[in-house]
Amino acid sequence: MNICVFCASSLNIDNKYIDLAGHVGAELARRGHTLVSGGATVSCMGAVGSAVRAGGGRTIGVIPQVLVDIEVADEESDELIVTTDMRERKGVMDARSDAFLVLPGGIGTLEELFEIWTARVLGVHDRPLVILDPWGLYDPLKQLMNHLYDEGFTRPDVFDAISWTSTVEEAFAHLEARPQPVRPSVAELGEAAG
Repeated sequence: MNICVFCASSLNIDNKYIDLAGHVGAELARRGHTLVSGGATVSCMGAVGSAVRAGGGRTIGVIPQVLVDIEVADEESDELIVTTDMRERKGVMDARSDAFLVLPGGIGTLEELFEIWTARVLGVHDRPLVILDPWGLYDPLKQLMNHLYDEGFTRPDVFDAISWTSTVEEAFAHLEARPQPVRPSVAELGEAAG
C-alpha cells in the first residue's frame, strides 16, 4: 500500500513526537508499504522518511516550490514531486495514497486531516483514515466533534469515517484491515471538489 502520513514539520516540539514518527516509518517499511509524505526533511516529516528508507522501504515526497526554500526538500526520496502550490501538493498526495495516517501535528496537519475526513464522509473515497495519538493531543478535537454532533452540525457517519488509535500496532491494524481500494484519479478528485 501507499500510506500517506500527515505529521508535524515544527522544530519546537518534544522529541517524543519525532521518535513516534521514526517508529511509524520503521514499521511502515517492515510491513512493505510505501510512504507518501510532504517531502521535507525537518521534524516528524524528516524522521518518518528517513526511517522508511533505513528499513529498506520506498518514499514518495510531495512538496510545493515555496516550501523547498523554507523546509529542506527530501532529495533522498525515491520520488520527489515539486508542485506549484499547497493545493496541488495535497491533490497529488491524495491521488498517490491508498490510506492515510495522521500523527500529532499543527494546523497544517489538521487541514490535511479535515480535507481527507470530509471527502470520506461525503463518499468521495473509502480509504482508511487513522489518527495515531498516544498522548491525547487530539482529545480536545474529539470533544469538539462530539459537541458539533450534539448541536446538529455533523452526521453520525462522521465518526465511522475515522479510526482513533493510541499505538503504532493498532494504527497499522486499522490501515490494513480493508482490501486495498482503487485510488481515484486526480481528474476524479477535481470533479468531486467542483
